[in-house]
Amino acid sequence: MSSSKLFDAARVALDQCLGVRANETVLIVTDPGRWELALPFRKVAAQMGAEAILLEMDERKTHGSEPPELVAAAMAGADVVLAVTTKSLSHTKARKQATQAGARVASLPGITRETMERALFADYEVIAARSKEVAQILSRGEKVKITTPAGTDLTLSIKGREGQPDTGILHRPGEFGNLPAGEAYIAPVEGSAQGTLVIDGAMSGVGMLKEPIVMEVRDGVVVDLQGPDADALRGVLEGLGEAAYMIGELGVGTNDQAVICGQVLEDEKVLGTIHIAIGNNSFFGGTIQVASHHDGILREPTVVIDGELLLEKGRLVL
Repeated sequence: MSSSKLFDAARVALDQCLGVRANETVLIVTDPGRWELALPFRKVAAQMGAEAILLEMDERKTHGSEPPELVAAAMAGADVVLAVTTKSLSHTKARKQATQAGARVASLPGITRETMERALFADYEVIAARSKEVAQILSRGEKVKITTPAGTDLTLSIKGREGQPDTGILHRPGEFGNLPAGEAYIAPVEGSAQGTLVIDGAMSGVGMLKEPIVMEVRDGVVVDLQGPDADALRGVLEGLGEAAYMIGELGVGTNDQAVICGQVLEDEKVLGTIHIAIGNNSFFGGTIQVASHHDGILREPTVVIDGELLLEKGRLVL
């Protein structure tokens, strides 16, 4: 694909998603591994009449590591912030302080050229409407049954929990989200999940899977892992305790441009898939607190909520 598509994708993000206006201050934070992808955002923001600033820092050691104080101060002083970084700034004090100060913040951790040209280049009005509708269905729901051709047979409760739409539309002061966007998600009731969960798409922390990871779930906790990539996942979760193995999220992909590629930023957004995460859900309505959150992507799921179809073999029924 031509570099012009990168600029087109940047314009979609700045215009549709962030609603950038002339004379606003737009800050793009990046590192050496993502500088080439950050540059189009700065150039397009300048073309839109914004005061566009590109700040490059060293790559952070881990997801959630704080940026330098100078960068944090710049984030809090901007109208719009895009974190086009290798490691995520989403769950940092700097990001929270920026949104509290009124900045509209989009985080694009680990974004690749392919994801930018494909999944970021989407119709976010359509994605927003789809995501909101699915979130409302999740909010009304109580009992969920999930099956897949790969062997998933899982039940869980979402009673009393609120579905959240990831729309990609960040137009109001203090709004924050990931880009590319496109999902609706909910925190299942802790301890309610029972059955077999087969991850056959991709697993964050592992990537694309050689063969499915088969998880046995009892009282909301993964008690057994099988498959060639199971040891890799165990290694990622080593020393984190039982909370890292608890079922923490049910998510439904709503982005029709996304594909499963081994990058969770895009994988979890794929229309026609769902993802089940293990670990932390305290930041969207749950009670699991652990320094870990890993999403597993399920292909061709059938999802039934209180007897009503939401997905049938990977086809969203709305």
